Amino acid sequence: MSHAVNESPLIPPTLIENRKADHINIVLEKDVTGKDITTGFEQFFIEHDALPDVDLDEVDLSLQLWGKTLQAPLLISSMTGGTDSAHTINLNLAEAAQALGIAMGVGSQRAAIEQPNLGETYKIRQVAPDILLFANLGAVQLNYGYGIDEAKKAVEMIEADALILHLNPLQEAVQAEGDRNWKGLYNKIETLTTQLDVPIIAKEVGNGISGKVARRLANCGVSAIDIAGAGGTSWSEVEAYRQHDPRRRQIAHCFAGWGIPTAMSLMQVRKAVPELPVFASGGIRDGIDAAKAIALGATLVGSAAPLLDAATHQSQAVYDKFSILLETLKIATFCAGVSNFTELQQVTLHRRND
Repeated sequence: MSHAVNESPLIPPTLIENRKADHINIVLEKDVTGKDITTGFEQFFIEHDALPDVDLDEVDLSLQLWGKTLQAPLLISSMTGGTDSAHTINLNLAEAAQALGIAMGVGSQRAAIEQPNLGETYKIRQVAPDILLFANLGAVQLNYGYGIDEAKKAVEMIEADALILHLNPLQEAVQAEGDRNWKGLYNKIETLTTQLDVPIIAKEVGNGISGKVARRLANCGVSAIDIAGAGGTSWSEVEAYRQHDPRRRQIAHCFAGWGIPTAMSLMQVRKAVPELPVFASGGIRDGIDAAKAIALGATLVGSAAPLLDAATHQSQAVYDKFSILLETLKIATFCAGVSNFTELQQVTLHRRND
């Protein structure tokens, strides 16, 4: 591993696997949506076209990104890996992504970097040879011994087209075994962007990214921002359910409403980094929210937790669920009076009560 002054001991393998399993089970079984906070998309509506000069069957939402053609501006957002059950989930998600012609990210690959036999739980190219695929590491690990070698391993492990560096300071702060030192990461991210030969995506995990932070990340050389705003899954709530210490559990629950709502984060980031692709995720549940996100400037729209239950069963269940989102998005595009992705980015969006 790359040398770092602030290097911490490796987490025991059983702890890594148990944490991954905990996360899956908690998201499936508990209500972990943010409390007293919404995505903000309900504040907007797309101007309806009562006489669209469009053939619905000709609506084409395809786009090009980093050398890959996507059939729709959709992303199965990073969820899991590192356990046997996670491998089944990833394969089901990947098969659906391949069939739909959309992008996908895997969960944090730290488990497989530190315990190589877990690498198989992330590998999905055998069922999804053509998709735009994102590897994933925690940015904070750059303060705990990680560097270009680990980044390359993550990318090569799954034959990824880009690398997500996920930003989860709140989750780490309330997690019993969380990494607390976040100093100096901008410089380390900048170094990594100059060394890695695939694009790097900076991604929050559900509390949003501000325009100010997005601008600094863009200046560091990242190739895209995934805002992952508030209003969907709250990872402080997930960690609260993992806490055995009642005091720490109460602290984690205090942050259930923390973060920048997805719509607000998207507007801030789109304005701050007009030159970069911006991915919108965080509480997006249907194709109408996806259409609003695209009208607010999103290049890709991601969804994760709503697909998890389906992914534990079969790829067809994931396909069915996501195809509903896609068909809804197409109808919203049609009813906005436009017929393609570029035009949808330019439709008129109104605030309610204006």
